[in-house]
Amino acid sequence: MHILEIPSFFTPYGGEFCLEQAKALKALGHEVRIMSNVQLGATIGLRDYVLLPYCRYEHERDGITVYQSFQRGLPHMVRHNVTRWINIVRSMFEDYVRKYGKPDILHAHCAKWAGYAAMMISRHYGIPYVITEHLSKLVFETEFGPAPAENWQIPMLKQAYREASYVIPVSEELVDDIACYFGKDYRWKSISNIVDTDYFAYQSRSHKENRPYTFCCLAINWPLKGYDVLLPTFRQLRAKGMDAVLKIAGRGTDSADFRSKLSEGMTVYGLLDRQAVRNLLYQSDALVLASRSEVQPLVLLEAMSTGIPVIATECIPQNLRIEGGCTIVPTDDIGALADAMKLVMEKSVDGKQISEKVKAMASPQVVGQKLSNLFSQIIS
Repeated sequence: MHILEIPSFFTPYGGEFCLEQAKALKALGHEVRIMSNVQLGATIGLRDYVLLPYCRYEHERDGITVYQSFQRGLPHMVRHNVTRWINIVRSMFEDYVRKYGKPDILHAHCAKWAGYAAMMISRHYGIPYVITEHLSKLVFETEFGPAPAENWQIPMLKQAYREASYVIPVSEELVDDIACYFGKDYRWKSISNIVDTDYFAYQSRSHKENRPYTFCCLAINWPLKGYDVLLPTFRQLRAKGMDAVLKIAGRGTDSADFRSKLSEGMTVYGLLDRQAVRNLLYQSDALVLASRSEVQPLVLLEAMSTGIPVIATECIPQNLRIEGGCTIVPTDDIGALADAMKLVMEKSVDGKQISEKVKAMASPQVVGQKLSNLFSQIIS
């Protein structure tokens, strides 16, 4: 099967889930490539805006061919930028077909705007497309305002959902979450994102006597991540004599403002690369995430894959609530979070079993096979 992955965003702005799925599908013997147009913002990263290539080019990443383009976004010109993004992707597809032939299926990541571009390509070439949806209602709220909204983008995205062979939300809850904008008039099947369970492999932890219990939190410094709940909760634990430390990593956590909110027992690392994230998980006894909104935070699965339990709020989807490995508390409840952290410190867990449950749900082999089966069904 010839599969073309089209991400709505990609490096340097994330989107690694697209690469992981491409690798998993290629490992099953499929012909898979990524076609990526990334809109750069001068206010997000001026260095990238100025220095990244101005031409289309191909490069290899983890064994996957990426056909790459970088678009310079114009400030406050959303409609122009969207139209240009879609036209660039359609033009790139014409180049792609001339070189590699027509793919059997298009796999877009997020309706905004890869899903819409895939719909336009599908109409012209007669190629089926699917949309894996990662974006939550709160992401759309940031741009469109509270639902119901009448922004010009919404009818376009609704149509992309309707014409897709399947929409693939990364959690079942996401369908209801975004229904206030797009309804449910489309075919869907939930499939988890991939966790590299070989990389985030199980590792037993050393005995905890004579050392503090180590909590970690890996999340960007953003109000939705709930640091204003986590930090006072941890202070409360320490005030009650609990021997624990908290290690924090994520973009913006090493800022002067964030550091000013820290107290004894807390350490921050800022943004870490993949290897450093894994090292931090291996040094930790549990991960805690006090988020107010999540679609499918892969860091929870990565942590459990290494063999440690996680504590999270009720906003996370059911498919992450692995029995024995995940403790759920109400959102914005310092007392409940403190009780859960204390309970996790005191109980023993079967880290190996937790890791195996993650592998059975989200390993590259499992998710790749689910995608492969769905794509084969669509094509046939």
